[in-house]
Amino acid sequence: MPKLRDPARAARDRLLRRERQDRAQAEAQAVAAGIAETIALARARGAAITETQDPAGPARRQPYRRQSGLDWLAAKGRIAPRAKAAGERYGQAYRRAMRVAAIPSSLNPATLGPSPNRWSRAETPLAQTLAHAEATTQARARLAALRQRLWRQPDLVAACDAICGEEKTPREATGGEREAGRLEAVLKVALDVLAGAEG
Repeated sequence: MPKLRDPARAARDRLLRRERQDRAQAEAQAVAAGIAETIALARARGAAITETQDPAGPARRQPYRRQSGLDWLAAKGRIAPRAKAAGERYGQAYRRAMRVAAIPSSLNPATLGPSPNRWSRAETPLAQTLAHAEATTQARARLAALRQRLWRQPDLVAACDAICGEEKTPREATGGEREAGRLEAVLKVALDVLAGAEG
């Protein structure tokens, strides 16, 4: 004899499925609203946010990516490729020169010795420490040479530090349209000087 289906159970399963779908849809809408708000606030502060192209096609949600100031200026056609390359070299030297090695926590299990009863810190190999220090010293020397090419002029150096080094857009770095236009003009001069000195 075939087993009879309980109509009440089938209705309850249908309702539970519908409730899960509604909850998932509401959660997806809340996440989308949160992302839209975050992007709107970042753009209001002057950040350049773009949607990346998903190879799976337009049906999938596109992830967002924050553009650096140099990328944004180049995409708008405001700086030449040669000037952008000079700015990228400045930015690499700046970020490497300003990076300070983190001091590991003594409570981090990765810094403890091999035995659980041994509370001695694992030491960073001397060669690794020396290589890091040498790379930092070289980056500082490169940055000093690039700043010398700018005649150590404070406005030119500050523009390169903010846009090339810290990767801000002009509006992010200044907070206003008028000041952003001034900073962009100063940056163009600085990048032309750097590109001309290298070419």
